[in-house]
Amino acid sequence: MQVDLFDFELPEERIALRPALPRESAKLLHVSASGHFIDRRVGDLPDLLREGDVLVFNDTKVIPAQLTGERVRIGADGPSRVPVDATLHMRVKLDRWKAFMRPGKRIKVGDRVEFSSQTTANSSLDALVVEKGEGGEVDLRFALAGPELDAAIATVGHLPLPPYIASKRAVDDADLRDYQTVFAREEGAVAAPTAGLHFTPELLAKLDQRGVAQEYVTLHVGAGTFLPVKADDTTEHRMHSEIGVVTVGVADRLQTARDGGRRIVAVGTTSLRLLESAARATGRIESFSGATDIFITPGFKFRAVDALMTNFHLPRSTLFMLVSAFSGLDRMRAAYDHAIDSGYRFYSYGDACLLERSV
Repeated sequence: MQVDLFDFELPEERIALRPALPRESAKLLHVSASGHFIDRRVGDLPDLLREGDVLVFNDTKVIPAQLTGERVRIGADGPSRVPVDATLHMRVKLDRWKAFMRPGKRIKVGDRVEFSSQTTANSSLDALVVEKGEGGEVDLRFALAGPELDAAIATVGHLPLPPYIASKRAVDDADLRDYQTVFAREEGAVAAPTAGLHFTPELLAKLDQRGVAQEYVTLHVGAGTFLPVKADDTTEHRMHSEIGVVTVGVADRLQTARDGGRRIVAVGTTSLRLLESAARATGRIESFSGATDIFITPGFKFRAVDALMTNFHLPRSTLFMLVSAFSGLDRMRAAYDHAIDSGYRFYSYGDACLLERSV
């Protein structure tokens, strides 16, 4: 499909730079299976779901994956140093991460990079560039590995806010709280599963009282989620892989719920992508552990998810393509027009929608 089909005009003032507080006070657009649009609040979610529904959350935890340092290259006249930035986006070994680096053209295989803390002069972390791909992507082999590397990244790195927020303002202490779900526990993401940001312990308790079950999967969201689609046709776009886990117990409970006619409601496109990856081979939700680069566009056959709660996404993005596959392109274009006209806030800190799958 032509990527232009997924373009739309979004006024800049609709981009949220801060979340709604309290979290469940954010607006929620209910897009029903019949196509009707109903304006609600996230706090109304227990009234919109059915007893027996199963909410599936992504429990990944954002790490301080934005690193600043210098590329060091030894020449005849001594070492030359060039400032560089790196955003880690997927761990491939105990001592290796894939990363996007800027300026990418100045990086070569064999270069050494010294990452330093912006707040502690004595904190530093060394890595070697062992592979280089397209668009500034590299493989970094660090001098440390495992828990020691994790601790060093936590000391040296800082929170990687989405570029459409980071370009407007600096990261501050409030983001350390706001850009993390209350159920985050599995470290490894470089971007938050943003639909999950709307939930509080109080809202989770109300959902439990409503008889809505809750399950957790893990998909470590990578920085590739923010990359623009540069191809003219969706068939020419390559998705970056992300690491995910669906345990045997979770898979069995979810498939049992589906077999019993209960709805699976994914909280966020990350949860949906992982569940559909887990159901891709057999049509049934099975345990999953590994990388997925599933790319969902209109025409995709959904096997695992019946409803989706998600934020509002960028024009021409893979995520807007996904929701268009789920609820229909015309319906989603109309829903986004309604959201823009009604003052909904977009992107990571923005409002949400509850989508029922088109049939």
